[in-house]
Parts: sequence; C-alpha cells; structure tokens
Amino acid sequence: MAVTVGLLVTLEAQPGKEADVEEFLNAGRSLVEDEPATYPWFAVKLGPTTYAIVDFFPDDAGRTAHLQGKVGQALGERAAELFAKPPDVAQLDVLASKLA
Repeated sequence: MAVTVGLLVTLEAQPGKEADVEEFLNAGRSLVEDEPATYPWFAVKLGPTTYAIVDFFPDDAGRTAHLQGKVGQALGERAAELFAKPPDVAQLDVLASKLA
C-alpha cells in the first residue's frame, strides 16, 4: 500500500502520568486495527515525559477518517487527564517511503 500523507502527534505527559500515557498508547493499537487506511501506525517515546503517535495513510480521506475515529475520540476524551498541554498535531506529506 502506498502512503502519501501522515500525522505526527506529539504528547507531553502530566507529571506522574507517564505509565498511564504508555498504557493509553498501547491500548490505541487495538483501536486502529479496524482502520484499513491507517498503515503504518506507531506510538513512540521521545523522552522521559514526551511521546508521539506517528501514522500514515494512502490519502487525505484515510487521514480524516482516522482523526474522526476511535483514537482521535479517545485522545480528546483523556487529554486533560493525561497530558500537560493539548496534543500537538502536525499533518505530514510523504515525499518518499519504503514499506516492507
């Protein structure tokens, strides 16, 4: 599957909430399993309290569906509880890629 667009969502955990953020991100994987246009999807740790979700899509329709899907809803519902500031969402355009 070719990917043309993506998202980089940077998250800063509330003090003491790092384990909760990691649990939330691990649970997110099961939510994107039902999104055929979300490929690939990664939850990563960038530093002691900084995390990110990086995911890619074949087109804007797939990206929009993901943002309006279960992970986006869960992120909105738990943002104040888990994160020190609102998630920073950057839309990406893929210039080149290599997928297995």
